[in-house]
Amino acid sequence: MSWVTKTLSSSLGRKLIMALTGLFLILFLTGHVSGNMLLFKGDGGEAFNIYAKFMTTNPAVKLLSYLTYISVIGHVIYSIVLSQKNKSARPIGYAESKASTSSAWNSRNMGVLGTIILIFLVVHLQGFWAKMHWGEVPMVTYGEEEYKNLYLIVNEAFKQEWLVALYVISMGFLGFHLSHGFASAFQTLGLNHKKYTPAIQAIGKVYSILVPVLFAAMPLYIYFTS
Repeated sequence: MSWVTKTLSSSLGRKLIMALTGLFLILFLTGHVSGNMLLFKGDGGEAFNIYAKFMTTNPAVKLLSYLTYISVIGHVIYSIVLSQKNKSARPIGYAESKASTSSAWNSRNMGVLGTIILIFLVVHLQGFWAKMHWGEVPMVTYGEEEYKNLYLIVNEAFKQEWLVALYVISMGFLGFHLSHGFASAFQTLGLNHKKYTPAIQAIGKVYSILVPVLFAAMPLYIYFTS
């Protein structure tokens, strides 16, 4: 077994992978929510459709997309492994009651939160990402160039009450997940200091509220205005 395999299979290695993939996914969420804010522009979806085409055809963005897929898979796999390892290593009874009083609910249930978010992600990818790549999407022309009218797909999807409810509830779980994962990732990487840690924790709390709220606002906005 090589030193790389030993490192990745160790407890510290697994936590390191979780931290790195988690921070990368935080960057992805930041970019994703920024692009989706174009849904609020009120131009009939033109800016959003142009943005969507750029994101699916630019080579650099495609490379980042592959890195995102790898990060999601790695984050999920290692979260499951870590959850199982923690459960098997923790004595039942006293340790559980001790944990319940010394740690936050979200920190004790990161595996559960991650599983719920994964289920949401599957629904999201099936409804939008898969349809964008392989489904029948109507076309729209701006100037002399044709674009897939993904705005129409999103607009029609968020007229369904159950889907809007799923997105809003899932974003609540995402907020809980981020509120612990943000600061925890920096701590795992050793980037904690009494001078900077309070600022990192504060930024993490703001981020864990702001990003999920913006994501949740999009389906609500479409549902109540279309």
